Amino acid sequence: MANSSTDNIDIELFKDDLKYIDQKFLQSIIQIFSFIYEDEKQFLLMTKKATYAYGEVICSWLSLENKLTKPQWISLLNDIKIVQVDSGSDFVAILTDEGQVFLASHVETKWETNKTLRLINTDNDHFKMIACGSYHLLMLRQDGHVFAMGCDQITCIKSSCESMINTGIENVKLIACGHFHSIVVTNSSEIYSWGYNVFGQLGLGDEKNRNAPCLVPFHNADSTRIKDIVAGNYHSLFLFENGQLWGCGSNENGELGLGYDIGQSTLTKLPFENVQQIACSKDQNLSLAHDGLNYYAWGKTMNGTWSSPRKLYDQHSSFASASTLLLESQTTFGLTSVNNLFESNYTSTVQSIRRLFDNPNNYDVEFIIEEKRIKVSKCYLKSVSKFYDDKFSGDWKEKNQVTISDYSYDAYYEYLHMLHMGEIRINHQNITEFISLAYSHGDEKFIKQCQTFISDDLNENTINKYHPLIKQYQTKELYGQLVHLCIKKMLPKITDNLLQNNENSLKFLDWFFDQQSFIE
Repeated sequence: MANSSTDNIDIELFKDDLKYIDQKFLQSIIQIFSFIYEDEKQFLLMTKKATYAYGEVICSWLSLENKLTKPQWISLLNDIKIVQVDSGSDFVAILTDEGQVFLASHVETKWETNKTLRLINTDNDHFKMIACGSYHLLMLRQDGHVFAMGCDQITCIKSSCESMINTGIENVKLIACGHFHSIVVTNSSEIYSWGYNVFGQLGLGDEKNRNAPCLVPFHNADSTRIKDIVAGNYHSLFLFENGQLWGCGSNENGELGLGYDIGQSTLTKLPFENVQQIACSKDQNLSLAHDGLNYYAWGKTMNGTWSSPRKLYDQHSSFASASTLLLESQTTFGLTSVNNLFESNYTSTVQSIRRLFDNPNNYDVEFIIEEKRIKVSKCYLKSVSKFYDDKFSGDWKEKNQVTISDYSYDAYYEYLHMLHMGEIRINHQNITEFISLAYSHGDEKFIKQCQTFISDDLNENTINKYHPLIKQYQTKELYGQLVHLCIKKMLPKITDNLLQNNENSLKFLDWFFDQQSFIE
């Protein structure tokens, strides 16, 4: 996946692979990453304080002794938080919370890791996202610049396993790698792609390989921003914030879910709505999606080819869990958090919580908005929200119906859905209501989510929308970004306009000298 995965897995999914490890140690695992090298499954296991290697291959790459009963401590990563892990055909890349990138690889590759972890960036480079192709690596620096490493036919810029190559793309927010191709998305939702293109997976309208990043021609009529991107073996998927899913590339195995086997060399809307998360692997012709309640799959599975999305009716709590039905060996789809079920039945709890939301058979209060109703449980809302705890212990204590007039039905439904399901989709259309709702309900976590969305979306084209919100809610965290944007992007334009128009210059001077506080 392009981003650090939000999947939450049950460690028991891997009970056969980890059965020889002490159960007490397994209960301490908070994150897990698995990959397959020459049909052998390998693991990186993270506790709160340390990272461990488990498997003959990964241990040999790091000069560690492989023990069936004991994962091996990676001393270099002690007390370091890992935020993302990805792998290629013969290497693994690790991103820390301080923006460092480490590599481990097979001894006979060009990565020159020398059977240890290799730090590949300098003290001045801090990265926030990584993505691995089969033989290449992309790194997104915190300032929005993208760097590549790998062999020449993959990076398509020039051969470099020794040093980073600047791709020349700026203002990037998402990166993804397929088998032999790369995709990036900017903060303004521009798409760039390069690499292998025999199946049209670059979305450029042809099947010619590209040796440098190319702007993908795509007109988004809804002006909806891209939420996530993933790349498979020979196809690419784009998830938009309105829940729409678009794709391009090979469809020979149904991986685009179009109901037929003809591929698409331009971005094509897929017959699937209300998507919240997507996943696929660079090694597979399989696509997965989650709509907040259910998991869906299409493409090549061990049960045959599915040319259209199929709902997975068995209960699943993660993409990894869903993959057990579809692949010969389940995968974590990147670094994932662990829900340890040795002492509690997490999956059962999740399903129970979901049944408390808008369920006509299980509620004790209704929210009435725009003559529509949302059915919920007072007890549950009190347990997860101080706002609702205060209300249902006070003003709303005796009520079984509460009328909401300050917010739209859609916004309030999405917020209550988030409190039950843990996920919410923020976009241009709902951000104003959402941030108001977050502050009025004192929801610090949701406030942070709204602030992060504004921060990612703030540019010269959106400043008119977000300036009033930043001012209204005194969002000090965004003041600096706002000032920097004004100085860097807007003042030069104002200066050019004044230089070219004397009348405007005089009006500006009249306004300027009227602002006494400005010149005191």
